[in-house]
Amino acid sequence: MQNYQLLVRRTLAIAVLVAAYADTVVYCADEPAQAVGFERAGIIRAWDIYQHRLTFGKGQTLALVDDGCKLSMPEWSRSDGDQPKVLVTYDSVDGDPDPQREGRGYQGSTIGIPSSVNYGGKRGVAYNDQVAVIRALECCHCNVSDGKRVAGALQWIIDNHQEYRITTVNLAPVDDKPHATPVATDIDAKLALLRQLGIWVSAPAGNHNFTDGISWPAFRPGCFAIGAVRVGKDEVYLDRHAKVELLVPAAATSSSNAIACGAAIVLREAIDKTHYDW
Repeated sequence: MQNYQLLVRRTLAIAVLVAAYADTVVYCADEPAQAVGFERAGIIRAWDIYQHRLTFGKGQTLALVDDGCKLSMPEWSRSDGDQPKVLVTYDSVDGDPDPQREGRGYQGSTIGIPSSVNYGGKRGVAYNDQVAVIRALECCHCNVSDGKRVAGALQWIIDNHQEYRITTVNLAPVDDKPHATPVATDIDAKLALLRQLGIWVSAPAGNHNFTDGISWPAFRPGCFAIGAVRVGKDEVYLDRHAKVELLVPAAATSSSNAIACGAAIVLREAIDKTHYDW
């Protein structure tokens, strides 16, 4: 596990290398969504150095795939930016555009905050992005049998990614089991196609301190599995397995994954603007 990269630090370090150097560092007065973790990952420094070179998400949409969202929360109904934070919504459980029925879930209203919030002076990593809120199942603590519904959400993203400029997917569900071998489900073909389309898809590894496996759907091919290190210590913890590709400092892998998604958006913008041959 010691050889795994700390995603956000590496991602934003690459953004630093590929973007033109800014002569002056001006401290950013806005509050980071997760102060210690963002500082450790280099996010705050990247905001300061590249505030006049990068937009930190403008023109990109992050799809939040989870168990629903309370759209009346000010983090989603308002924005300190110049565009609405929520661009589009969809419910693949009921096949309609209303994702607000949360069922037994609770997390869908908050998973986008570390990546995307831009309200009340608080910022996520890619604070100028927009989000597509997608309800894909009744509860984010799920079962592999939910694969059909989640596949429906991923198909909606495939069908609509160009119209809504979806470049990144936070696939938030976890089944809280230590998978060490692949479990085939309906999402596999969708994940493969999303990767062919160049759309980032990642999921949290899980939070049970398993050392012999990680949650579905993070274990699936075509999905980056995001683990965690203790904030301030760079010590690997929570669910672990060789399938974990990236580590981010956070208190839970859902936050790790959210930060990773925001970093992927920033890196994409830096690569596009500099025509970097990565």
